[in-house]
Amino acid sequence: MAQSLKITLVRSAQCGVKKDQTATAKALGLRKIGDCVEQPDNPGIRGMIFKIKHLVNVEEN
Repeated sequence: MAQSLKITLVRSAQCGVKKDQTATAKALGLRKIGDCVEQPDNPGIRGMIFKIKHLVNVEEN
């Protein structure tokens, strides 16, 4: 298993998205399209990614 995950926002988390999904993107540190963050690979982060999987691309580092 990877040590960290590179998460990139590829679709807007504002329009046409449920409020809890917008909040999840913000909690991950993603604000606008193209934003990229590195997060540790753990079950909590994986669950957040699963919730907004249609908005992000994920790469293992």
